[in-house]
Amino acid sequence: MEPLRHLVDKALSAMLVAIMALLVVDVLWQVFTRFVLNNPSSYTEEIARYLMIWVGLLGAGYAAGKKMHVAVDLLPRKLTGRSARSLAVAIHTCTLLFALAVLVGGGTRLVWTMLYLGQTSAGLQIPLGYVYLAVPLSGLLITFYTMCDLTRTLRP
Repeated sequence: MEPLRHLVDKALSAMLVAIMALLVVDVLWQVFTRFVLNNPSSYTEEIARYLMIWVGLLGAGYAAGKKMHVAVDLLPRKLTGRSARSLAVAIHTCTLLFALAVLVGGGTRLVWTMLYLGQTSAGLQIPLGYVYLAVPLSGLLITFYTMCDLTRTLRP
């Protein structure tokens, strides 16, 4: 499972770098058109908002994979042996259940609802379901990384 994890890490980090680069170019273009050309671009603000949604949610998945997410580690630091392992399994299980139920389940329902209703963005006129697709994708990434960590924890 480690080679697959490494491949997902590489692909996800490349995707995050690309999204951030697009975001920088988009914001620079917005500033240029507003202050230099005195004719602000009508769609750049919306693109920036949607890119921030994607980088935030996919970045959460990446942070979960690298164990860089916010955590209170007072109790795990104090525990050793079997009790530390039991706590790790409980934490991974809770994370897995949350990611599956809320992010994957709720996010998929949100995407389906937006696509079914045909809601589009105001400026770009793209279906909002594509914007919200970042929610279940983030959930799948967190689920994948949590499963990797859980199997590593359960390994003898």
